[in-house]
Amino acid sequence: MQFGKVDDTNGIDFNQPKDHPETKKVLGGKEAKKLNIYIGCAKWNKTDLKNFYPKGTKDLALYYSSQFNSIEFNASFYGNYSKSDFEKWREKTDSDFKFFPKVRNTISHLKRLNDVKNLTEEFCNSVSGLEEKLGMVFLQMIDNFKPKDYDRLEKFVLEFPKETPLAIELRNEEWFSDKTVSDKVCKLFRENKVTNIIVDTAGRRDIIHMRLTTPVAFVRYVGANNETDYTRLDTWVERINAWKKQGLKELYFFIHQNEEVESPLIAADFIKKLNKKLKVNLKIPKSIEPKKNTKQANLFE
Repeated sequence: MQFGKVDDTNGIDFNQPKDHPETKKVLGGKEAKKLNIYIGCAKWNKTDLKNFYPKGTKDLALYYSSQFNSIEFNASFYGNYSKSDFEKWREKTDSDFKFFPKVRNTISHLKRLNDVKNLTEEFCNSVSGLEEKLGMVFLQMIDNFKPKDYDRLEKFVLEFPKETPLAIELRNEEWFSDKTVSDKVCKLFRENKVTNIIVDTAGRRDIIHMRLTTPVAFVRYVGANNETDYTRLDTWVERINAWKKQGLKELYFFIHQNEEVESPLIAADFIKKLNKKLKVNLKIPKSIEPKKNTKQANLFE
């Protein structure tokens, strides 16, 4: 089953929960002088974002970065890219562009954080090739990684290179259903400046926890390929505006769908709404309306 995917959204409560009490404390209660906002898709290749690229586009990275200011770089989850690869992408993308590389699946899924210090250091060394264009790396743990392995998570966080910004996504419901466990993890994250990722997806409403551990909101938003993809974003605009007034400093918001074809369109709609509500002037990406019944592979794995 694809993560969070449902065949029918009828009956799903898409209302967002209230902020966790710790979120207000983390934000500080005073509006920051500036909120840096980065919005993008998961990948930039043409198959995933069909109809996004004008006919004849050859350099996808160059065009993508002319339309979006960031990418949730899922390719690094599957492939072993070198520092020179990241240097190449840094050089060809726009000056204000940011990358958010996903930690390799060897670390998170195959070894499940067991004895991964050297692999982690190698990964961080590679992404350092992005230099000022590195936004934040993120670790997405396998679904069956549970609190019984908390010690592995703690060791990973404590050993993680401090010069590399880190966000973590935990998926197993036991991390959220037990208050003692949740408090323990979030304390670990707060003390080590690790950003707690929020996931908004139809089939897993338990992980839209609204608990920030840094003044950064890292949101992975998964559409369901129907009209709720757009209406759910209205609620996010209001929540982000409220967080901004409380002291939010950074917003990293990445659009996914089970069929990715409309992700750029959803992102464009979201940016328009944020521009109006927050009175900012984010670039609105151009996109071509997709053909009906176009099928795309799921990226949110």
